[in-house]
Amino acid sequence: MRGVLTNWNDERGFGFVTPAVGGPDVFVHISAFASGGPRPVEGDEVDYLLEFSPEGKPRAGRASVVSADAARRAPEPVSHPRLAPARRASRLGYLAVLGFIGIAFVMALIHPIPYWVWILYLGMSFATFVAYALDKRAAATEGWRLSEGSLLAMGLACGWPGGVIAQQVFRHKTIKMSFQVVFWVTVIVNVVAFVVFSWVGTLDQPGILSP
Repeated sequence: MRGVLTNWNDERGFGFVTPAVGGPDVFVHISAFASGGPRPVEGDEVDYLLEFSPEGKPRAGRASVVSADAARRAPEPVSHPRLAPARRASRLGYLAVLGFIGIAFVMALIHPIPYWVWILYLGMSFATFVAYALDKRAAATEGWRLSEGSLLAMGLACGWPGGVIAQQVFRHKTIKMSFQVVFWVTVIVNVVAFVVFSWVGTLDQPGILSP
């Protein structure tokens, strides 16, 4: 089918297509557009395959821009699925997780860390990963969304490693700068709290701080 992209939120990566044949607007997500093509903007004419969500709502799949609105398009096309800075941020995110694992290993050598701490990080990371997956699915199907505050709170409560991985796997919340700034602040707070907690445990060990 063919239609015009009459509504597009580039920051969140979705919008709506008005079909050329008439009828209700059709939801379209950035992931429906082929990688390497021009990033869509409002006013573009697009081809798409009409699909339906599990809830029976129409959505566009295998979309492509066939006629760009030059007046509204940026001078340089943006590659799919995200901007280059977002790809660099993804590498930094994985490095942050690896760095935390290294810090945890060093602290564990200084003083054994209780098992419940590891269980808490693993459990909350898994729960946070699932939460991002559900929110991403809801965004694509116009379903019930989790609040950003909930995602940030789960990350602060030791689930941020799972949040970092989920952001890259699902390409979710990676280009919204306001969310990313607060997210990484919560990561720093959590890591500092972990180091302080682990270090306090060394004070009871003979020889750690003694002359």
